Amino acid sequence: MDFAVGDAAAFSRTITETDFTIFAGLSGDYNPIHVDKEYARETFFGERISHGLLTASFLSRLLGMHLPGPGSVYVSQTLTFKKPVYIGDTITARAEVIKVEDEKRLLTLATTCLNQHGEIVLDGEGVMKLPKKERNR
Repeated sequence: MDFAVGDAAAFSRTITETDFTIFAGLSGDYNPIHVDKEYARETFFGERISHGLLTASFLSRLLGMHLPGPGSVYVSQTLTFKKPVYIGDTITARAEVIKVEDEKRLLTLATTCLNQHGEIVLDGEGVMKLPKKERNR
């Protein structure tokens, strides 16, 4: 495998109202804390917050497209939600390899999402199965 402990990747994206709407439609999660401005205004958050799994989906993009990248698949992912994410927040998804299991073709990665203030909003650990390398013919 071409991966080592300490390898890392990241990308950033700003959360939009359209993201909330599309994710609610895809997931079927129309919890008013996500979709109802008046309801959310009366909560301790004071406004709508992102679906936790919308934020977590950035990890899927990061691991599936960047590190380890195309062809790899999730084995597991733990998630701890630390702070709310709001419309307009810029989230940086980051992953760092913390364990390499060559024979099993597994990578364990520390996964984190931070907001534009550098605050951790989501923390976890992912395990990815790497594809077999194709042989030259």
